Order: sequence, then C-alpha cells, then structure tokens
Amino acid sequence: MPVNVLMPQMGESITEGTIVRWFKAEGEAVAKDEPLLEISTDKVDAEVPAPAGGTLAKIHHGPGATVAVETVIGIIAVAGEAAGTAAVAPAPATQPAAAPAPAAAQPSAPPAELFELDEEPPRPADLVAAADEDTGDAGELRRRSSPLVRRIAADHGVDIAKVPGTGISGRVTKSDIEAYIAGRQAAPAAPAPVTVPTAAPRAAAPAPAGVQVAPPPPTPGPAPSKPFEGDELREGMSIMRQRIAEHMIASKRTSAHVYTLFEVDVTRIMALRARYRAEFEHQHGLKLTVTPFFLKAVVEALKAFPVVNASLDGNDIVFHRHINLGVAVAMPSGLIVPVVKNAEELSIIGLQRGVTDLATRARTKKLMPEEVHGATFSVTNPGQFGGLVGLPIINQPNVAIMSIGNVQRRPLVVADAEGREAIAIRDAVFLAMSFDHRLIDGAIADQFMAHVKTTLESAHFELQ
Repeated sequence: MPVNVLMPQMGESITEGTIVRWFKAEGEAVAKDEPLLEISTDKVDAEVPAPAGGTLAKIHHGPGATVAVETVIGIIAVAGEAAGTAAVAPAPATQPAAAPAPAAAQPSAPPAELFELDEEPPRPADLVAAADEDTGDAGELRRRSSPLVRRIAADHGVDIAKVPGTGISGRVTKSDIEAYIAGRQAAPAAPAPVTVPTAAPRAAAPAPAGVQVAPPPPTPGPAPSKPFEGDELREGMSIMRQRIAEHMIASKRTSAHVYTLFEVDVTRIMALRARYRAEFEHQHGLKLTVTPFFLKAVVEALKAFPVVNASLDGNDIVFHRHINLGVAVAMPSGLIVPVVKNAEELSIIGLQRGVTDLATRARTKKLMPEEVHGATFSVTNPGQFGGLVGLPIINQPNVAIMSIGNVQRRPLVVADAEGREAIAIRDAVFLAMSFDHRLIDGAIADQFMAHVKTTLESAHFELQ
C-alpha cells in the first residue's frame, strides 16, 4: 500500500514548514530512512528521512512551497506495488514560497561562529508520521539504519544495537558507525584519570596559538545561483536568512546594547591543552580544544552573577535555575545557535562532548527545534577566523553574550612570585561582552568579565 510522506511536526510552536529541495525525483527508488527532502522552518533546517522504501511515486509540493504540518507532500509506492492513491488524501491548501510569519517568542539573534558541546541530548522524536511496524525497543530502532550503515557494521562485526545513534529516533548514521569503529580500534586499557594540577608550572611549554585545532570549514555565504545576464542578479533570501535578519533587528530594537572588552592571558590554558590533548583524545575519543575551558569559566561566572543569566519579561526579571549556553555555529546557509542544556552540571569532558555533538549535527542539519531553544546566555567565537574581537548582537531573550577573539602570542608585562615585572611572550585573547543596560550596569558586567578572566588565568580545571 502506498505510504504518505508528511510535512513533519518539528516542534510544538511550529505549524508549517517550507520545502527547500527534494533529494529524489518522481520515479526514483528510495530506501527507508535515507534523506528524502530538506525542509526549513523559522527555528531550524532539517532533512526528512523516507518513511518507507520503494519508489517516489508523487511529489505534491515542490521546492519553495510552504505547507502546514501533517500535510501530505508526497507518496512512496512500496516495492512490488504500482503507484496509487495513498490512504490519506493530501491537504489542498498550499502557500507560495513567501517566508512564514516570524515566530513571536524568543527570537534568536545569532552572532558569529563557535565550537562544540557535552551530555548526549535527548533523542529527537520521529520526524515521519507514516505507520511504523517496528517495536519501540531502543535496540530495534538503532537497527533500522541505511543499507550502507548495515554493510559497514557487518564488515567490521559490529552489532548496530550497541552503537549510540544521533539520527532520527536514535538511528545510527554513517558518521556514528565510523566513530564507533574508530573508537573501538583505539580503545586503550583504562588509564588513570587525568587531573589538571591546581597550580600551573612556572615555565609552560610553548603552545600553538589560535583557538581552533584545524581551520574551520569555509562559510562563503549566499552566492548567485545562476549566471549574470546584466549588471545585477536579484534573488530572494532563504528562510533562515530572513529569520536572522528579523531577529537581529528585533534584538537591536529591544535591548540597550553596551559593550566591555577584556584582555586575558591564556598561556596556562594553552599549555595544559598541549600537555593533555593526546591523552584526552586517547582516553575519551574526543579532541580537546580550548572551547570547554572558556565555557567552564563562563559557567562559574554565571553562578556568581545570576542576573547575567536572567532575562526580562516586561518589568519582571526572570531568573533561571539552570545555565543553558547558546553556542553559535556558522554554516554556509547562515548562523544557528544550538544550546548546551544544564551546563552547570557538566565537566570539561561533558562540555567538549556536547559542543562537538551539537556543532556536528548543526552542520549536517540534524538538530531538532528544542535544541536551538532555551538559551540563557550565549557565546560566539569570531576568533576561529582570525578576528581579534567582535561586538555581537544579543541573542534574545538573553541579556548578554560573550565573544571570543583569536588567541595570539604577543608581549605582555608579567610578574614573578616576588613581584618583579618583565616583558614576556604570552598567549593572549580579547573577550568582549555585549550586555543589555536595561538590566545590567557596567559595574556588574565588568565584575562578571573579571571573574571569567581570573578563572581562565588561574587555570584550575579538572579534566573529569
């Protein structure tokens, strides 16, 4: 019996989605769970997997169409059947390619770009509404992977049910199985826990400058999609670009932006990372970047200054129990700010794991709407591209955002234990914070940033 392809419900507040492109044409074969089309909402872009295997018999709504959730947008004829009418007739209403109305709640104004995160986020709900005859057992869900993933697993003798999946409903993706196999091959005997000493050595070994481990992927931004026929070429902005523009303007209209700038000596952080990065990767299967150190310092400062973790609702100050860090990620299509939830509970390992996971899935369009919602404070990193400092727009409804510049080696005045001063070559970075003067005064903002600076320069971190 033919199976309907529905516009998925991507979140409670999302009522419609825009079709960006179909990966298959009518008449082409489709494998169950392989990416079938890409959709865009005012919260997130995502790839929709095929609800069944067979042939894409009919496309009811093409690229640019904006349709309500649960609307039938295509039909798959399963193997051995002729294309026919599916059980549910498609909803006739369809809207033109105009952008959906902007969301009323929590505009997220993403600034520059960032890095990686910790705790495994909750598994996203299934994106397809087609009937599913498999059981709800987690192992069975993970076995429902693509043929390519199953072949890789068979070649390496891996039970897919044992592999943590990041795909829809916990399905195992190609990157999941490859990471699992690589981790199994590199798994060492359990080494002793790595603990960073509370006092850094007097003379630290030189560490490579720069925040990033490797150059970030290029993000050239929008480019002409067809040749010029004159001096100008006019094209409509993408849904994501329209939302970013709306959120940026809304934030500038809402918050009284003020800025403060601090220079921080991160020589000890860079030395600690250089010292433990190989052992960290060997033990945890993760590359150790400087990102979690910055995030941990921010978390400690937010604990000391809870008003910076608050938001405004009219004349009410809304204090938040948990610290949810928005971490900006740049993509060719625009910027997105996935959120590290409950960051106050996470270790350096947890923060690194969380950022890595969210950034990876943001760039592969695997995030769910709830994963880009609920930030209480945001961090952005123009330093990845060599920027010394950035003054970002506040990510509403936050009241502050911190920007991390490029770590560079430069001469600084330092003092030894006896107070004797000298000029030394150090790893230094500029940290800037944009804050909402409606709630936060300059004294609070500067004390907050001083707390971040002291935490980073003392480098009292445990890699646990």
